Amino acid sequence: MASTTFSLFSSPTALLSNTKTSVACLKPHERALSSSILATRTSIYYNKPSRARPMSLRNGSRGITCAASSSALPSALLFDCDGVLVDTEKDGHRVSFNDTFGERELGVTWDVDLYGELLKIGGGKERMTAYFNKTGWPAKAPKSEEERKEFIASLHKRKTELFMALIEKKLLPLRPGVAKLIDQALEKGIKVAVCSTSNEKAVCIISCVVVEDSAIGLAAAKAAGMKCIITKSGYTADEDFLNADAVFDFIGDPPEERFDLSFCGSLLEKQYAS
Repeated sequence: MASTTFSLFSSPTALLSNTKTSVACLKPHERALSSSILATRTSIYYNKPSRARPMSLRNGSRGITCAASSSALPSALLFDCDGVLVDTEKDGHRVSFNDTFGERELGVTWDVDLYGELLKIGGGKERMTAYFNKTGWPAKAPKSEEERKEFIASLHKRKTELFMALIEKKLLPLRPGVAKLIDQALEKGIKVAVCSTSNEKAVCIISCVVVEDSAIGLAAAKAAGMKCIITKSGYTADEDFLNADAVFDFIGDPPEERFDLSFCGSLLEKQYAS
């Protein structure tokens, strides 16, 4: 299983520059990426009700906002990309995998339900390898283990090219509230980064808050000793988020805003007080 690596950039740079980069910073108002937003229910719950909740609930016309009056703010916000910033998996990565399989005439198609199961495996190369090991390798695949690794790498490279082409078309938006929260952070000089599965790199850990959508990402954040907020996506809504510090359907823009930067800071206050 691929691990999620965290790294930090000191200034905003281009988003999603290539597959070798674990983290890229976000520019203000970078709003179009790769996939459509799935409809989600508007609900809030906390997995550990015994915890103190240093927040206020503001009733809007159509939703509830989690905020805090504290002046404490995180030093950085680390966002998972797929499922948090954009709902890329179903209509982005899955489609690009299938297009790659079609180009190579492998006779393989991943439908929506199957891909949802495959997402339990972190990392595209690992996902393809596990699938072929279980169902059988295509007739056009090489036989030796080393050649198969090169074969998988070439498939993944082409998949990424097709996926980046989807991104460059800028047809699909960020999930609700993402641009707002990023802009709030950048305006206050808080570092903002995007984290994803890739090759391991040097990790710089500071006090920060991670925004994730999956149990895999939550486990990685907690293994690194970080606070983690979950924003559920279509494929991860039923996963176990027991260890999350807070769980929401999405970040949200007013009047459906679910949490803001002050709420992120309140999580760190709880950490320092414990």
